[in-house]
Amino acid sequence: MILSTTFFPTFIGMVEIFLPQDTISTLPASELLFPGEVVVVVDDSPEIVLLLAHYLRHQGFSVLCAGSAKEFYDLLHREKIGLVLLDIGLPDQNGNEILLNIAPAHPDLGIIMVTGTTDIEVALECLRQGADDYLTKPIGVERFNYTIKNTLKKRRLAIDNRRFQQELEITNARMRFLHHLNLKMNTAYLNTVELQGILQAVLVGITSEDGLRFNRAFLALFSKDCRYLEGKLAIGPASPEHAGQVWDSIKEKGLHLDDILSTIRNNTITKDVEVNRIIQTLRIATEEEDHVLLHASRMKKSILVQKGRTEGCRVPEDLIRLLGESSFVVVPLFSPSKALGVIIVDNFVTGAPISREDINGLEIFASQASLAIEHSHLYAEMAEKIAELELVTQELEKSKDLLVASERATAIGQMSAQLLHSIRNPLTSIGGTSRLLVKKIHDPYIENFLQIITQESSKIEIILEDLFSFVEDTELTLGSHPLYSLVRKSLMIFYTTMKNSKIEYVLELDGPGPILLIDENKIRQVFLHLIRNSLEAMPDGGLLRIAATEDDQRITVSITDTGTGIAADTLPRVKDPFFTTKTYGNGIGLALVEQTVQAHGGTFVIHDGPGGGTQATVTLPKISPPSKRNQTA
Repeated sequence: MILSTTFFPTFIGMVEIFLPQDTISTLPASELLFPGEVVVVVDDSPEIVLLLAHYLRHQGFSVLCAGSAKEFYDLLHREKIGLVLLDIGLPDQNGNEILLNIAPAHPDLGIIMVTGTTDIEVALECLRQGADDYLTKPIGVERFNYTIKNTLKKRRLAIDNRRFQQELEITNARMRFLHHLNLKMNTAYLNTVELQGILQAVLVGITSEDGLRFNRAFLALFSKDCRYLEGKLAIGPASPEHAGQVWDSIKEKGLHLDDILSTIRNNTITKDVEVNRIIQTLRIATEEEDHVLLHASRMKKSILVQKGRTEGCRVPEDLIRLLGESSFVVVPLFSPSKALGVIIVDNFVTGAPISREDINGLEIFASQASLAIEHSHLYAEMAEKIAELELVTQELEKSKDLLVASERATAIGQMSAQLLHSIRNPLTSIGGTSRLLVKKIHDPYIENFLQIITQESSKIEIILEDLFSFVEDTELTLGSHPLYSLVRKSLMIFYTTMKNSKIEYVLELDGPGPILLIDENKIRQVFLHLIRNSLEAMPDGGLLRIAATEDDQRITVSITDTGTGIAADTLPRVKDPFFTTKTYGNGIGLALVEQTVQAHGGTFVIHDGPGGGTQATVTLPKISPPSKRNQTA
């Protein structure tokens, strides 16, 4: 193709005069082409190719040239072409035929047709076949500059628009997916109140094909005293081979998320032994604030760890060794009132990168899971309180006779002991004097009266001895009874009193406790006395703590209060009969406690509490007492 004689010097002059000053700054390649893309000039005229390529390079574009259709096709297969200036009259193939081939196959390619004809029909036909614009020779710089810039801008906008549209569609599809997943998980949560079932549902939702599709998920929760972050549960394969077996099994059975969640509700889910072994060895003290797991929980934000590194906190080597993976995400679980724990997820098998969208979906899921876990905690606390109230009601009903008997025994004991100590000495004097006078007086009339006094004094002494024998009775009716349950029931009798007096209690007793051969009623009276004394020592509220320790031979129960305590000068005398610092009563209760404990072969000690108040300690042997036994089944 021959360039017109008027165009050639004009074009060269414009390139030399205007290029350095104006055109370079108006067409920055960084804004119009994507990285690595080039502009291709296709023309069989070396002069045209030289001029256009020279001009485009000064604009900042990377330019390649082709003199035929074959050369252009070779470039199209090898290079990332953003824009082509395509001459219609090529020697080996017409430009319109090339346009028909490349326009449908390369929708992101900018195409400007270049020809020497000014026929409007030719231009329109090129545009209809997919060209972006049309230039006729001779080409003026201003027109050329505008066409290049406008075509690349439209191309960039079209590509960006399509990408944004795709991202919007992906986001929309993900939101629909998360909404659908949340509906399914809500059903699982509402049908499950046990914490273990909820935790399993959470991890299944994270790892299942219908869920978030992570390879593995680990869950750690804070301990009740918030001193440790402890691993609880995990789901995922132990190896890529195991993952393949699991996925193949799920596909063969045609299982979906609903089916898997249903197996959780039926308690038939198969445990992933290896990953559970991994997570259950995790235990982190909350003092390690810079630990990545605790940092995520404290800051309430997700942390992406890539190749064992992240910003703002520490990723311990032992954590990486434990998980066997250096890239993972930590997502916090928290309620409005407290931190609950963390979820750790990774793509241990596939090695797929974790995107921001993956983390966003996980955070939405984690927030819902946090509410479900908090719901489970509240349900468990409510169930515990209801059970306590039911136990209080049952025990009050069962124990009202025992309480009456205990009070009656205490009253009779107090009365008989007081009668014994208050009347025995003068009564002995009266009886002894009357017996002495009988021997010295020989008047039968007076001797009759003295005999009456002697006989009646003896009767009173016998009655008093019988009463005192009732108080000191150490005959035991032994039976096999769980000690902790007995203590727990004794405490529940005072439930209403503690609530009204704003007294909190802590029971450090696990399960029913050891089975001891004891007199249930007498030991129960021991704990009733001690608990009542502790509560009376805290009229303005406080804390009652009941704990137990044991070894092979004995078990020790300690009852500690935060009350006013006992003065040092009176502490040694508190177990003496008739010693008391109370306005009412004569102090017989602790003496009876010691008597009962000793009858069981144990010991009773009362001393100052470790943090103030008083601590009463009862130690009982794990074998029955050596004497005065009356064993029952």
